Amino acid sequence: MGTHAVNLIQSPKPLALLHFDFPKFPNSSHLYHSHLSLFHSSNPSSKSTALSLSSLSLSLSLSLSSYAVLPKASSTAGKLDEESETTSSGLHGKNDLLIVGPGVLGRLVAQQWRQEYPGCQVYGQTATSDHHDELVEIEIIPSVKGTKLPRQFSYVIFCAPPSKSLDYAADVREAISSWNGEGSFVFTSSSAPYDCTDNGYCDEDTPVVPLGRSPRTDVLLKAEDAVLEYGGCVLRLAGLYKADRGAHTYWLNQETSELRPDHVVNLIHYEDAASLAIAIMKNDQHGRIFLGCDNHPLSRQEIMDLVNGCGKFSKKFEGFTGTDGVLGKRLNNTKTREELGWQPKYPSFAQFLKAM
Repeated sequence: MGTHAVNLIQSPKPLALLHFDFPKFPNSSHLYHSHLSLFHSSNPSSKSTALSLSSLSLSLSLSLSSYAVLPKASSTAGKLDEESETTSSGLHGKNDLLIVGPGVLGRLVAQQWRQEYPGCQVYGQTATSDHHDELVEIEIIPSVKGTKLPRQFSYVIFCAPPSKSLDYAADVREAISSWNGEGSFVFTSSSAPYDCTDNGYCDEDTPVVPLGRSPRTDVLLKAEDAVLEYGGCVLRLAGLYKADRGAHTYWLNQETSELRPDHVVNLIHYEDAASLAIAIMKNDQHGRIFLGCDNHPLSRQEIMDLVNGCGKFSKKFEGFTGTDGVLGKRLNNTKTREELGWQPKYPSFAQFLKAM
């Protein structure tokens, strides 16, 4: 796992990869990017904890695209054929983008990408056609996973989380087969693999947990390895949030929580996560690991004190009652910011609340 301990990875660009028929995967939310320990305080080795965590991850699904196996929509296939005629010549589509898992984060990426490249085409790959009408309305050309795409793309971003995926690394490799090796491939991962549970400091070069310690981090690390092997980039994201999504809304709805209040949490707004992913792609980065956070870590208690004090939510959080459980980490992505010339729109959760 040495590739995860350093920021710069020299990896070959992908060759012509075969398309495989891998199991379907869900496009639930990117709340899995939030440290999952935000929402529980039990022993990591406990089977009951694993089950409750799995249920919670599913119940907090934020993405609008469902990943169940459904028949391919004929209208989608026709649209792809039409696009193939206009782009297969190679004269068009240089800045076209493929989003695998166009949910909450993916749709923001699409919106911001079009602002950078007016006239480009944005494609969205899902595992069902359930929300294809919604994608068409926002000018994302939809396709069902397994549908032949018009060509390989210079820019691909993988936003689908690992829930319900039988082989997440295989799903990522299948997405890589749609990348032509130019531009950039970005895989949105999580900051969870960083090996720190004492509220200590972490950055891009902090070692990750070894394989075999935790099934949930194993899934992410194996997927990251698949990306780096073919020259793609990994973006490890802190806890994603917006006004109606994130840890704060979960705790607010609970009113009280059995978690310990001093566990440190790291955050990044959905819009900032999207702009950071675009910064990576615009720089044509290859084989790199980047970190996405706002550099203002807060304890759980501090987050909810800000929520209660801002006067912008109808509910009030009563408090955390826990006294044990693992602690968190304090993320810093100064290296990522300096290399990409990126700054967040919302420098902290407190400033976001003021701007609401």
